[in-house]
Amino acid sequence: MTLFGSLFTGVTALAAQSRSMSMISDNVANVNTTAYKLAQAQFTSLVVREAGSRTYRPGGVSAQAFYTIGRQGVIQSSSSPTDVAIVGQGFFVVNTAADGSGQNMFARAGEFATDSSGNLRMPSGFYVQGWRLDRNGAPVDLDQLETVNVSVVNGVALASTRVAIGANLDADQPPFLGAYAPGDMATNLAGGGGVAPHFSRTVQIYDSLGRSHDLTFAFLKDPAANVWNVEVVADPADVDTTVHPNGLIASGQVAFNGDGTLATNGLTPLVAGTQGAAITWLAASGADPNDVVIELGEPGTSEGLTQFASPTSIAFVSQNGAGVGTLNSVAIDEDGYVVASFTNGEQRRLYRLALATFPNPAGLDPRPGNVYAASDEAGAYVLRAPGEGGAGRLAPSALEASNVDIADEFTKMIITQRAYSANARVISTTDEMLDELIRLRR
Repeated sequence: MTLFGSLFTGVTALAAQSRSMSMISDNVANVNTTAYKLAQAQFTSLVVREAGSRTYRPGGVSAQAFYTIGRQGVIQSSSSPTDVAIVGQGFFVVNTAADGSGQNMFARAGEFATDSSGNLRMPSGFYVQGWRLDRNGAPVDLDQLETVNVSVVNGVALASTRVAIGANLDADQPPFLGAYAPGDMATNLAGGGGVAPHFSRTVQIYDSLGRSHDLTFAFLKDPAANVWNVEVVADPADVDTTVHPNGLIASGQVAFNGDGTLATNGLTPLVAGTQGAAITWLAASGADPNDVVIELGEPGTSEGLTQFASPTSIAFVSQNGAGVGTLNSVAIDEDGYVVASFTNGEQRRLYRLALATFPNPAGLDPRPGNVYAASDEAGAYVLRAPGEGGAGRLAPSALEASNVDIADEFTKMIITQRAYSANARVISTTDEMLDELIRLRR
């Protein structure tokens, strides 16, 4: 009975070592697989023993796979802007279906690329999930993940919301001594008489549809010391003239200190907006009104308008709008934002990747395609933004390498082979002993 038990013990040992070799072969095969987590054989003894009995009964051994999912792989740089690596805890959420209606899976491999429909996915075909963002970059719904699709925006135009000018107005300019009323310079610029400005400068701004419009700053020196009249005028053909007669957007006076710096800015919008001047375009244009802050400088400084005894000159004119731009490239940044860049130089955050953290990540169920399925042993996951609440941070344009140590695997391969040979020897020796036992009858 004992000899037969030794045979069965040897068989369990051969099976356990075979499983160990299978794990080693998988590890070696996946040494270059992105974010692959090696499997280790954990051997457990099988004991066959009756309570209180001193008789020894051979048992055996079993081998179970343990996946080192929590062990970080080396971070390696990548040339793709949509590649990203997790440094620390957490998993990317991916889905089996393009519309996000399939099963959610979890991955450490951040090797992502867009398909023909604009969906961001893994090479194995799983679709990356994230929080969709609104135009201001805020999540639309933190309770709802969607498949990241970069084709949701093909082009973008940025309406101007800030216009600034920096210029020196000649302190020796003779003042205008005639009758002047706000809007007179706008009338003159529209070709209707009025009062010609001493100096004017045009800056190009953009509406919500990406159309460009000219906005003119007109200056007229007042008889009062160190005071200039200012008007900001749009082309009357571009705006609703019932709101902006002759294109007048804003008017007022600016005063300067004796040292040439700006003292007061009395520019007042003809129609006030939330931020500054509200510019109403022609209804036929279909563009939303622009809410524009007009910046002439900070009082007490020479950052914007100045008045020195030198010829009038422009230092700068600037605005923050942009014409229509088409999608040029997509990248993922260190905060997990999927950022679209456009040909007009603008950028827009479209999605933010979510990281799932588990109480016991080693309990996840490995699946084909370099992903894991949730399990009771892993526990319930929590979605977090990268770098928050214990979730790892992201390394853009990088990938996590396999955590397989090839030298260690070769060493384990030798040990496993020797163990297999030794247990095979146990079986052959037991067989010889049984043969001797059978011969006793002869």
